[in-house]
Amino acid sequence: MMRFQNVNRFRYSFLALALVTAAIAPAGFAQDIAATGIPGIAEADLSATTWVARLPDPDTVLLDSTAIGALNARIAQRDPSMHDIRHLPATLAHEQVKAWISQRSARPSRPLVDAEGHAIDTGRLDAIVSNVAIDTVPLQVTPRYGMVLRRTALRSFPTDLRVFSHAGDTDIDRFQESTLFPGDPLVVVHTSKDAQWVFVVSPNYAAWVHAEDVALGEANQIFAHVDATPYRVITGAKPLTVYSPEAPALSELQLDMGTRVPLDAPLPPDQPINGQSAYTSWILSLPVRDAKGMLAFRPALFQRNQDSSPGYLPLTRANIIRQAFKFLGERYGWGHAYNGRDCSGFVSDVYRSMGVQMPRNTGDQAMSPGLAHTLYTEKDSHDARVKAAMALDVGDLVYIPGHVLMVIGKVNGKPYVIHDVSGISYRQPDGSMRRVKLNEVSVTPLLPLMFSDDASFVDRMTSIVRIR
Repeated sequence: MMRFQNVNRFRYSFLALALVTAAIAPAGFAQDIAATGIPGIAEADLSATTWVARLPDPDTVLLDSTAIGALNARIAQRDPSMHDIRHLPATLAHEQVKAWISQRSARPSRPLVDAEGHAIDTGRLDAIVSNVAIDTVPLQVTPRYGMVLRRTALRSFPTDLRVFSHAGDTDIDRFQESTLFPGDPLVVVHTSKDAQWVFVVSPNYAAWVHAEDVALGEANQIFAHVDATPYRVITGAKPLTVYSPEAPALSELQLDMGTRVPLDAPLPPDQPINGQSAYTSWILSLPVRDAKGMLAFRPALFQRNQDSSPGYLPLTRANIIRQAFKFLGERYGWGHAYNGRDCSGFVSDVYRSMGVQMPRNTGDQAMSPGLAHTLYTEKDSHDARVKAAMALDVGDLVYIPGHVLMVIGKVNGKPYVIHDVSGISYRQPDGSMRRVKLNEVSVTPLLPLMFSDDASFVDRMTSIVRIR
């Protein structure tokens, strides 16, 4: 069901983040290089307002809620990287659970180093693999339903050890997979030997998380909360709940963009919540552990002046741009590390705030049978690719091996993008190549970006996905 996902992630990611970007600068791009270091980008271009103002119809709804619901259903049904955890059987076969774990926790075959540059020797690796305890998976596994309590990392192995391909290159932790957010539903299918980790299956990923970050409960209890109304959708980048010494587990809890949180039952207006009046805040219902360690829900305050919405934002060009720009300048985080996100996580979180539930990784997004995409191979000419690039619209997603870029508009007919990227390269007017380290969510033109010395991003384009 998750075949090839890990392979794609390792094969593409190193190119995307260790090599990414460069181009032959066409006329008209050189004048702004000195000011920003990025061809064609002036300070005004770092504002969402600038790009929205350039659009003739920024508020046209591209997909309504009914169409988005149908799109999500199609992705969930057709995409092999997604998991329908609502309709799992009462027991899972030994082979299915072992396949999930083996696919994610395959013993690394290449050398790895730790954060200090020391090699991960056979002994250390043996201990990590042993903690997976895959041989203890029973013949029949009863899935245990749970909910995420706080933002938590999804890991390849049940360990916090950060590992890297090369000494000194500590941005891409090869054991970091993704991240789950407060209120995300999941099923637990296995526990590590040390009992500190659980292997979980969530709607769009399966990996290891800290057991302490999950509360177990009944499936009907969990999905009733997931579907509960009324609710708020977090539309800010990563706002916090109100500080509350009376409820430490819910105090300054981070809620990332796109998270849907039900409202708690209304209380009399003079009744304080966690020691504070609620009249200036939304009263959210968030998951916690009760006295017996099981899932329960408690109220938490979320200030009304923080970005949230009573429903998912309308899917419009203006909202795509505004939401994307809320992450501008955020540090790149492989697998949502560094309290940030990576290229595919970035576009997923932007579209999630408008209700679209996308696959997690670039390879899955680019090829998803549930999404409308145009594929490109070596048979497609340079001219055909450039023609397609010139026809890109706001919100279109452009994929190259290991990377995704989101289109935000055009200047003088040429496409510009926002993307979470390690750096870019491009040719200067004298023909020399210039490399700019970014390591953040950045705004750049598309056409000057080069994948290598002799191939542009457009030349290596594998897919264009249009959410319409």
